[in-house]
Amino acid sequence: MADLPDFHIITGGPGSGKTTLIDALAAQGFHHMPEAGRAIIRDQVAIGGTALPWADRVAYAELMLGWELRSWHEASDLTGPVIFDRGVPDVSGYLNLCGLSVPPHVERAADLFRYQRRVFIAPPWREIFGQDAERKQDFAEAQATYEAMVTVYADLGYELVSLPLAPVAERVRFVRARMWRVDD
Repeated sequence: MADLPDFHIITGGPGSGKTTLIDALAAQGFHHMPEAGRAIIRDQVAIGGTALPWADRVAYAELMLGWELRSWHEASDLTGPVIFDRGVPDVSGYLNLCGLSVPPHVERAADLFRYQRRVFIAPPWREIFGQDAERKQDFAEAQATYEAMVTVYADLGYELVSLPLAPVAERVRFVRARMWRVDD
């Protein structure tokens, strides 16, 4: 495990403040890799594609996997810690959430492309949850997504650290205080 890159995941359900937290960490100079889902949805809608969570979930998951692998490789060229808005294991969590089987190549990707063992997970937070053009899930699905991510990351041997339901500045301090390489 000593060869793990300095890659740190923030995951959880939609509308739980992940991206806001990552943006705040980026403003403090941390490298970061954006979430795949929103970009894929925007692109698919723009081109009239069907690889969407409300159309072809398997195709959507494959595009997410490709995005996450590309992000992992791009991050390998950066120095210092890199924060990921979700990671390769989220693809398995998404497929499980949808009641779809996880193909062997997705399982293999989650085994091969590893991150730091400590993963930050944002719990459902009704007070900040909202829907928009790309986030069509309701709060119940946000909760189910959170549970799916807890299961997949725990099954892969990651240590889950739950983010506090607190203002973004407090969440930034929380992550920074706990973001060290746990493979040393």
